[in-house]
This record gives sequence, structure tokens and C-alpha cells, in this order.
Amino acid sequence: MTKSLTPLGTNRLFERLDYLIRTKLWAQILIAMVLGVAVGLSLSPSGGQLVEVALASTIASWLALPGRLFLALIQMVVIPLVLTSIVLGIASGENSDFLRRIGMRIAPYFVLTTIVAVLIGSSLALWLQPGQYIEPNVSNAYLTVTAPKAVEIDTTKLEDKIVNIIPANPTSAIMQRSMFQVVVLAILMAVALVSIKPERAKPVIDLCVSMQDISMKVVSWAMALAPIAVFGLLAQVCVESGVDALLGMSAYIGTVLLGLFLLLVFYLLVVAIFGAKNPLQFLNSIREAQLLAFSTSSSAAVMPLSMKSAEENLHVSKPVAQFVIPLGATVNMDGTALYQVIAAVFLTQVYGIDLSLGQLSLLAATTVGASIGSPSTPGVGIVILATIVQGIGVPAEGIALILGVDRILDMARTAVNVSGDLTASVVMEKWLHKDLHKPSAS
Repeated sequence: MTKSLTPLGTNRLFERLDYLIRTKLWAQILIAMVLGVAVGLSLSPSGGQLVEVALASTIASWLALPGRLFLALIQMVVIPLVLTSIVLGIASGENSDFLRRIGMRIAPYFVLTTIVAVLIGSSLALWLQPGQYIEPNVSNAYLTVTAPKAVEIDTTKLEDKIVNIIPANPTSAIMQRSMFQVVVLAILMAVALVSIKPERAKPVIDLCVSMQDISMKVVSWAMALAPIAVFGLLAQVCVESGVDALLGMSAYIGTVLLGLFLLLVFYLLVVAIFGAKNPLQFLNSIREAQLLAFSTSSSAAVMPLSMKSAEENLHVSKPVAQFVIPLGATVNMDGTALYQVIAAVFLTQVYGIDLSLGQLSLLAATTVGASIGSPSTPGVGIVILATIVQGIGVPAEGIALILGVDRILDMARTAVNVSGDLTASVVMEKWLHKDLHKPSAS
């Protein structure tokens, strides 16, 4: 009796691979990432340059079209999704003091984790000194070739910024996509709904449920484009950046990536200690959200998938997930804060600017404040950074030095931002669960 030439184990391997590609989003995204990088580098001048530069740029733009459509679909529903998720998260809490209990925990938690991120970033930048590896002629070449347009500096007074937290014109806040104001609007609406009679609040809550269902349906359509979107967006990034930019800024890139890795390790410790979850199981549960965040550079684009991962994989209750994830996507930007402080210190080292302890402390405090409420859209970190570094004497043109590699780092810090939001949801679920089961005082 003859045996099959193909081992049974190989057949099972192929069947398993086919199953993963057809049913697992993370596997599809991972394959798309690898193919996107390969195609992008083959078209880039520093890779293979199979075609002329102008043609490669045109091809990259068309490859990125599905990705732009994907992001446009998500951005279309992100405002109603944030509004309804926060309203339903608060209004559907187990009891009327849900907002008080979660608010007293989540606000200091977000601030503390952001401070930890800034401390990690500043410590690494001062220790590794990545700016010392950039030769003056290299920085001048970057400035000559890639100098960006002037960045408009926000000169609004502090008291005006505090007033502007309240969305006096909700329509304007929505039209301008001011996510922090939208979050404040949602919280105020939810508190008002909880404060009135249930029969009066029910029609608005039902409307929010319908709006959320509609938004999630649009998201499900967008997710069908996700693997193709990832392939095209990464191909475009690699065509535009190439290998040369990565090699020339390797010390800076390595410092940022090391900082983000240490921040992720910090999250895993928090999950293990305060969330009582296995860190490896936690990573396995959030891998789809991390990969999509890395590919799209947008916390907003990943928010629906993050909520799904929190509820289904991490077993976070719906009210907690619907409150913490949208809020975190708006105000919990730890990865962005870490990147900004490293980039700022790096630029001071390049330009030979010595920072005193007071200036460094002010830089860290400014970074914490700037990261809170920053829009969860691709590339916003570089704009915020421009406003920070000008205050410490770095020329506005200095941003050009890091502009070429910003998209790569934007992808990495967005993945860490999303990981931080999911970590927060696990911790809040554990803390609130313990609070609910405390014996009442006699």
C-alpha cells in the first residue's frame, strides 16, 4: 500500500493557514503588512526602484486609495460612535453613581500613566543621547530637502482654553471634529439622562442605541477593506520613506521604539498586578486591535475593534468598555506623550541646546498637557510637537529632521496608545467589580 507523498501534518498546516486567512482579521492584517512593506521597498529609490520615481509615487497613491477610503468611512461615524458609546456607557451603568465611581478612578489613572510615559521618554533620551549621532551636515541636508510648511502656533490663553472645554456650540464642535469637546458633551448629556426620570430618558437612550447600531454596521463594512487598506497604506509609507531615512535616523528611531516597548511592558505589569490577568493572554486578546492601530496610525479607526476586544476577549462589562475606550482614544495618549518628549530632547541635542532641570520639567508638563485631548488621527503628533519645541528654542524648521520617519513612529505609538486604552478598561473593570462587592458599612 502506497502512502501519500504529502505528509498529513503538511496538509493540516495548509488547512490551518487557509482557515486563519479566511477567518482571522489579525492574520489577514499581518500578511497585508508584510506584502505592503515588500512592495513599497521594491518601488522606493533606496530599495529596488523597479520603476521611475514619479511613476512609483503615482502607484503608491493608488495603492493607498483603499486605505484612505477605510479611514474616511471610520471618520464618518467616529463622532456619533463616541457620543453614543459614552452616553450608553454611563446611562446603562449598574447604578446611578456609576459615573462618580469610574470618574474618580479613570481621571487620575490616565494622568499617572501619562506621567510614567513622559518619565520613561525623558530618561531614555537623556541617557542614550540620540541627537549626538546626527552630524551637522546630515541635519542641514534634511532641512534643505524636507523642510515643512510653517506650523501655526496656538496662542490661546490658558483661561480661554479652560472655557473652551465646554462646547458652547455643539454643532461647531462636531463640525471641527474637536474630540475633547465631543467627549465633554457626551458626558454632560449622560449625566443629565441619569438625573431625570427613566421614562423621560428612555427615548433618547433608544435613539443612542439605534445610532450606535448604525455606526457599527458602517464600521463592519469598513473592516472588510481593512487588509487591503493596510497593504496600500504601508506600501505608500515605504515608497515615501525608503531605507535611507530609517538608517540615517536609526539612533532616534531606536530610542523611541525602546521607550514604547518599555511603556508596553509597564502596561503588562499593570494588567498583571491591578487587573489580575495573564499578560501573555492579554496580548493575545488585543493583537487584532494592535495590528490595525499600527497599520492605520489612528486610534479612532481602531476604537470599534478595541471595544469589541474589551467586551468579547477581555470580558470587560459593556458600560465600562463603552465609557473607557472612547474616552481613552481622546485623552489617553501615553505613546504620543513619550514620543513627543524624546523628539523634543533629541532636537535640543541636535541643535546644541542645553536644558536646565526647570526647562526639562516644564517640557515634561507641557507634553503631558498637550497629549491629553489631542485628536486621534494620523500625523497629529508632529503638529503638537512643533508647538512644544519652539518654546524651548528649537527652530520650527527642525521638525523637518524627524518628519521623514514620523509615519513609522506614528504607527508604533498608536499601537501603544490603543494598548493603553485596553489596559485601562481591564483595570477599571477589576476596580469597579471589587467596589460593587464591598460589604456595606453597618
